[in-house]
Amino acid sequence: MYAIIETGGKQYKVAEGDVITVEKLGAEADTKYTFDKVVAVCDGDSYKFGSDASSASVDATVIGDGKAKKVIVYKYKPKKGFHKKNGHRQPFTKLKIDKINA
Repeated sequence: MYAIIETGGKQYKVAEGDVITVEKLGAEADTKYTFDKVVAVCDGDSYKFGSDASSASVDATVIGDGKAKKVIVYKYKPKKGFHKKNGHRQPFTKLKIDKINA
């Protein structure tokens, strides 16, 4: 059984026991989190999409927060002497999927 959930403007395919990283949720570590926005659910041979899957939910446990690897942003304009270098580390939340309620 797996489900497709939507959070942070992205969609994730999850199954029970998976560990995923999503956009930062602002939840404390070792707390429960429920995803209500389920796009699709697959249970063996039966599939539910859209409004059929709207009653489903996914329960997860928050493992913790962190930051991704640094991404370098470099701006440069030729023949003008303009160079600008910035870095960015995107915050994330790590989750363990406990149960898919379909």
